[in-house]
Amino acid sequence: MEPAAIDSRLWPTIELHTVSSYATRQHNDPGEDHRHHDCDNPQHTALRALFVLARSGRIALRRPRTSREFIFNSLTALALSLITTAVLAQSEKNQEPEDVVRVRTDLIAVPVIVTDKRGRRVSGLGAGDFRLADDERATPVKYFAEGTDRVAMLFALDASGSAREILSQQHDAALALFGKFGAASRVAALHFSDVVKLVLPFTSDPAGVARAFNLAAEQSTGTAIFDGAAAAVRSFDGSGGFSSERRIVVLISDGLDTLSSTKPDAVIELARRRGVSFYVIHFQLFTPRDGILEARPPAKGFRELAEKTGGRYFKFGSARLALDPKARYDLAPVFQAIEQDLLGQYVLGFSPGEAARDGRLHRVTVNLTTRAHQKFTLVQLRTDYTLKD
Repeated sequence: MEPAAIDSRLWPTIELHTVSSYATRQHNDPGEDHRHHDCDNPQHTALRALFVLARSGRIALRRPRTSREFIFNSLTALALSLITTAVLAQSEKNQEPEDVVRVRTDLIAVPVIVTDKRGRRVSGLGAGDFRLADDERATPVKYFAEGTDRVAMLFALDASGSAREILSQQHDAALALFGKFGAASRVAALHFSDVVKLVLPFTSDPAGVARAFNLAAEQSTGTAIFDGAAAAVRSFDGSGGFSSERRIVVLISDGLDTLSSTKPDAVIELARRRGVSFYVIHFQLFTPRDGILEARPPAKGFRELAEKTGGRYFKFGSARLALDPKARYDLAPVFQAIEQDLLGQYVLGFSPGEAARDGRLHRVTVNLTTRAHQKFTLVQLRTDYTLKD
């Protein structure tokens, strides 16, 4: 069978279109990886087929002999040009913008809260209202956002018997909380009792959250809250995502740690170095004393997980609910408070120099400009960072 003929006068038009597209991208994005522009890359399957046909002789280059053949050649050349354009356009769509690539790799995000004299959150500030310093050296703000749009949220759930039944009622509220944030957000879940299990690795698909809140009844010899908290923080390592995302652990427990080998201060240090904030929800347990029910105090350092990492601490439960065997618990108001807390923050980002990739602790300070500082108070939720090659 004779191969389809393409007028050799038309072929340079197709070739010029393809090569010029590559050259334009290389000129505009000098730091981008262009290996996917190779016609042999599987990402460009349609384009690769075009070149394979040309190489194998299935497309021959010759001058047309009749006007009918010329029309056929012209239409074929047009079709091939459209295929090439469509493939390149899809590649452009699949590639992340240059600023997103940069955000992924070298941005340090610093969340802050600004309040007025009455303690109310202040909105409407811009990047120019803040001064940022890296190890006491002024550095420009490369990223700025009012409110938290992109989060990496891990639910750390106490799987011991005391909290299991209560947690099984909360999956809808948890899904609603995660759904308040942008499409680029991620979610994960971890269970802890006498063992720690990452039951849902980070994903942008929230379908697994409901399953994570349905905890199976298992025998346990105690609860290792701080071991679970440390594992939750380490779960962010190597999990992908964006450097500008807000890293959150929502830890839900009765606060009674009986097994951990990890100290609370060690967990707090891990979290601060990775920019992770704990939102701690304390399901209070009650014990009778002198004829009344008293709340059992949580383990030392439990509340500090939130207070020292830029999160918040919530108490949940009452003596009345503890006496009611049919009581139902609803965490929706607590999750709404977490949402409002995150949306009421500012996120500033900067790019540290290569010298900062030394594995040591570097200090970050954020201040309000003179005009704003006279009226408002700033609370900085991240004060240091560590980078390694």
